[in-house]
Amino acid sequence: MAEHVPKLSIIVITHNEKGFLKECLSSLQNLAYKNYEIVMIDQDSKDGSVELVEKNFPEVRIIRNQNTGYCGGSNKGFYETKGEYIAIVNPDTTYEKDYFDTLIKVLESDPKIGAITGKILKATQDSDSQPIIDTTGLLAFRNRRVVDRGQGVSDEGQFEKREEVFGVSGCIALYRRAALKDIELPTFKSSKKKTKNSRYEVWDSDFFMYKEDIDISWRLNLRGWKCVYEPGAIAYHKRGTAVLKRYTNKEVMKHRSHISPFAKKLSYKNQRLMQVKNETPLDILKSLPIIIWKEILTLGYIVLREPTTLISLFKFLRALPRALKKRHHIQKTRQINSMTRFFSNMPK
Repeated sequence: MAEHVPKLSIIVITHNEKGFLKECLSSLQNLAYKNYEIVMIDQDSKDGSVELVEKNFPEVRIIRNQNTGYCGGSNKGFYETKGEYIAIVNPDTTYEKDYFDTLIKVLESDPKIGAITGKILKATQDSDSQPIIDTTGLLAFRNRRVVDRGQGVSDEGQFEKREEVFGVSGCIALYRRAALKDIELPTFKSSKKKTKNSRYEVWDSDFFMYKEDIDISWRLNLRGWKCVYEPGAIAYHKRGTAVLKRYTNKEVMKHRSHISPFAKKLSYKNQRLMQVKNETPLDILKSLPIIIWKEILTLGYIVLREPTTLISLFKFLRALPRALKKRHHIQKTRQINSMTRFFSNMPK
């Protein structure tokens, strides 16, 4: 009897990123895994991305979409594919041949794993130095700041253990479709022509982009799914904001200027929407003072240094009623009462 090889749907979401596509898609074509499809969700690109792929990669299925952000593109990819496993990847990524083969073997070994990542390294390395880590999963602090674990540090063998993590980075995220289906949310949006896919979504469309990978990870954990890091799978990321160390408050302030105003505004809004939706009463009680202190410091900083970011506060308030409805759904269906084990103290 032939061995069952689960179908993998690889979703590449792109918006005017023609310069990355050849290398990314060529890398995906050379994967060792035998049963996969590549689908490109093009978010209204104007730079010739679609034409390039049509000419050079005819086997890639292209879905033209409005620019609905990372969340809208991910939802489109989810509902337009059928793979048992689904990978959402950025076009500025490349892969070792066995990347997905290695990860899917781990997924097949444990049906409670909902999301998994390998070791993601900085794509451009200095030949005379150790590789630099981009992410080995998401690390969450008690004040609810979440960072890419290991980002910006040399890979010296300190992340060689397969382990459960808070979540996986959205740059290269591999999910079990059943787990994503399990955390679907009602959209709570009015529509004259409601289809099943317009009534429900996996990625929160109110986010557009940024923090959506943290939100997905948090919701998976609340439903009892595991997020796992596997060091044996290697991929590479040409991160647009550079690979920066941003663990301590000092490092955050030092590198804040590298973040675009657009990203700052969306991140501020989405961080708060995410916490409104996902915080359990027990976790709030355990960390309330440190969360409040962080909010005071953050608000004070943007008032004094980044007043243009204040518009995000009003956008947060406008989206709050829907977030509260989503919270009711998430809290009603969660399987665990506390995420305390994932929240660590922030380094000084």
